Amino acid sequence: MGWLQRLSDGLTKTRDTVRQSVNRLIGRGPSPETLDDLEASLIAADLGTRTVDRFMERLRQSRVNGTPENVLGLLKSTILDMLQTCEAESLERLIERGARPFIILAVGANGVGKTTTLAKLAQRLTQQGKKTLLVAGDTFRAAAIEQLEMWGGRIGVDVIRHRHGADPAAVVFDGLAAAKARSIDVVLIDTAGRLHTKSNLMEELRKVTRVVAREVPGAPHEVLLTLDATVGQNALSQAKQFHEAVGVTGIALTKLDGTARGGIVVAIAEELKIPVRLIGVGEGAEDLQDFHAKEFVDALFDPA
Repeated sequence: MGWLQRLSDGLTKTRDTVRQSVNRLIGRGPSPETLDDLEASLIAADLGTRTVDRFMERLRQSRVNGTPENVLGLLKSTILDMLQTCEAESLERLIERGARPFIILAVGANGVGKTTTLAKLAQRLTQQGKKTLLVAGDTFRAAAIEQLEMWGGRIGVDVIRHRHGADPAAVVFDGLAAAKARSIDVVLIDTAGRLHTKSNLMEELRKVTRVVAREVPGAPHEVLLTLDATVGQNALSQAKQFHEAVGVTGIALTKLDGTARGGIVVAIAEELKIPVRLIGVGEGAEDLQDFHAKEFVDALFDPA
């Protein structure tokens, strides 16, 4: 099965939620009450209030015949306009024109798939001929180091690690020293999953970032925030807090398969204007792909 088919399949629940809302409400006729209900329904699909506000304004001002297909067409064009603003260079392009070693710092809350996403990215970069190094900066979660080492062994990438409970900043320091000594192209640093509301853990993350910046001027070159699409609007709250703490430069949105909340990518794009680099629709390495606005919108509205 090709990537576009997997993306379309992964967005089935989100697509069905939006389409059913439009069909059900527009079938009653485009009355003020119907439009209010449609607005509430789209917000419930996690498209975000700004997105829905912009769409409703366009709908009210347009002369679109109030059929479901016409309304969906206008919604599709509205979302595409918004998502194109957060479509940016791929990580590979950033790495090609970036410094050596190129440092990617992976951050995110607990259970979002951060470590797995980082390992999949390491596999992809290695397959493209990049000399890659993984740094096990998550010393808090008992299985995190072992998980990263398992991935490293599978894909042929070395892992710099300390014991469980060690100072994450010390692990990162050693990882960067190893990267310089081995002429590494890309360093991927895993960090402990942390609740965005825990100030002490966010301060620890800032410390790691300061160590990276001190050892490699200009780094981290990418602060990649992994978000779980299934948590809906809470992902937006996480993104805001991490961005304020460490300056997120890119987003990897995981678990788009099987959720009715895939519209959260639209809300993130509109609210934060942070590039969405990667999206994931499954467990396999091939299920993590670059984000392209048109592909995403086509999959969201037009089943393959």
